[in-house]
Amino acid sequence: MQFPVYRKYANGKSYFRVNSESHFTEVMFIGKRKEVYEFYAKIFPDVMLIKDMLAMENGSYEEGSEEEFEQMLAS
Repeated sequence: MQFPVYRKYANGKSYFRVNSESHFTEVMFIGKRKEVYEFYAKIFPDVMLIKDMLAMENGSYEEGSEEEFEQMLAS
């Protein structure tokens, strides 16, 4: 798989740039506030979270785009 890969929650509240199998950047909206979070997988459940994000099998994640992520990051 070629990184970065872009994902978002189906509800549009969080956007993700998956930088590797162990690191992603999240832009999260809580009300009118935006938070940017760098996540590094250090334990097995964290690694599985990223694998789920990449696989998009449970319906929680949708495919995103670089433009969409960058727009949310800049807003």
